[in-house]
Amino acid sequence: MKQFEGSFRMPPQVATGDGRPRRVGFELEFSGIFLDDAVAALEKSMGGHVASRTAAEVRFQSERLGMFHVELDWSFLKIKAAQGGDAGGGEWLELLSHAAALFVPVEVVCPPVPLADMAMLEPLLDVLREAGAVGTEESLLAAYGLHINVEMPRLDAPTLHAYLKAFSLLQWWLVEAHDVDIARRVSPYVDLYPEAYMRLLCADPEPTMDRIFEDYLEHNPSRNRALDMLPLLAHIDEERVRRTVSDTKVRARPALHYRLPDCLIDRPEWSLSDAWNIWCVVERLAGSADDLRALSDAFLAAERPILGVSRGDWVEFVDRWLADRALA
Repeated sequence: MKQFEGSFRMPPQVATGDGRPRRVGFELEFSGIFLDDAVAALEKSMGGHVASRTAAEVRFQSERLGMFHVELDWSFLKIKAAQGGDAGGGEWLELLSHAAALFVPVEVVCPPVPLADMAMLEPLLDVLREAGAVGTEESLLAAYGLHINVEMPRLDAPTLHAYLKAFSLLQWWLVEAHDVDIARRVSPYVDLYPEAYMRLLCADPEPTMDRIFEDYLEHNPSRNRALDMLPLLAHIDEERVRRTVSDTKVRARPALHYRLPDCLIDRPEWSLSDAWNIWCVVERLAGSADDLRALSDAFLAAERPILGVSRGDWVEFVDRWLADRALA
């Protein structure tokens, strides 16, 4: 498997349909430090000030990039803190917050930044690492991840279908390219698309938006997907998504929600570019209609009666295929 190192690669489409620079946001999950430590790391690396806070969540306004959200990933504590812990219950909420840091991950949600500015987030990783943040490899139960929320270049059916097809054809290969930790592979949080859905995507060259919604919601009625399309679909037609999926954590936004990469923040050599550059293989494939068609045909041809497509054989085939076309 090819190693991906170096600076941030740019996808074929760096602007939206109306000419604006595409933006991307990152979400970092980790443990090892308290909420206040993460906020201090933001202040040191980004500059800025706390805009608001509870015992479980902090909104931090940086001087250069915008609003960061730092939170303990525990719904109970966030709800109780939002209900007004300072009115008589603030002290116990603060104690609970510190106790939660022992077993509940801290999450830093970065604001969306233009693709050209992704490297401006790197100093934050260094300061969090110095403060003691640890990521996916901390324990077998951790399963902490790095989420990438990348703005779509367009919100039409052909573009959505191209990204869905490109990801589905690459998803088994991506698990190996990212070297996803075993704890996250077996967790329910980053499930891959079922093979039946992959065949639907490959067999239909030009689906309508109605068909995209119908097929996705039938086969993937959960936010626990390596590429979670529910926020994007909700941005296009939230009512239709809510009729199938009642999860209140689905938040509409015009971006793909890529959840597969590990968060390896405690490794000194680790960079956001490691995960981003692998994601860019999806971007490149989605931007090439000829390559998409060829790989789709190869996938359909690889199907075996009853057994379906051999995952191991397909990963090896994709690895060679991408190298031959200089897409990876």
